[in-house]
Amino acid sequence: QVQLVESGGGLVQAGGALRLSCVASGRTFSNSCMGWFRQAPGKEREIIAGIHWSGGNTYYADSVKGRFTISRDNAKNTVYLQMDSLKPEDTAVYYCAAGPNGAPYYWMGARYDYWGQGTQVTVSS
Repeated sequence: QVQLVESGGGLVQAGGALRLSCVASGRTFSNSCMGWFRQAPGKEREIIAGIHWSGGNTYYADSVKGRFTISRDNAKNTVYLQMDSLKPEDTAVYYCAAGPNGAPYYWMGARYDYWGQGTQVTVSS
């Protein structure tokens, strides 16, 4: 059974930083793209970062480019999201996601098919 478990969310002041982690289990993820999504109240879930299984290619939504960094450690089946210079508009539930084995579409939100339960990030002004 595939499981993705996020951690690291919380409350932070604007300008602060948080690091989210996601541990995957249930199958090998070393040839799966991984991504981070978020859903703010009243809005649709959106992809904000994706990473190819090699770690050599990444995607960022314009809203987080230059502030967030996605990385992965295949030996630990873990993907990270370093979030710097946080803004109140970053407040949302953040979800980790995995794509199917061998599909290289790390930038395409619709190609992810496994999801974590989400972790709340709240940025106060």
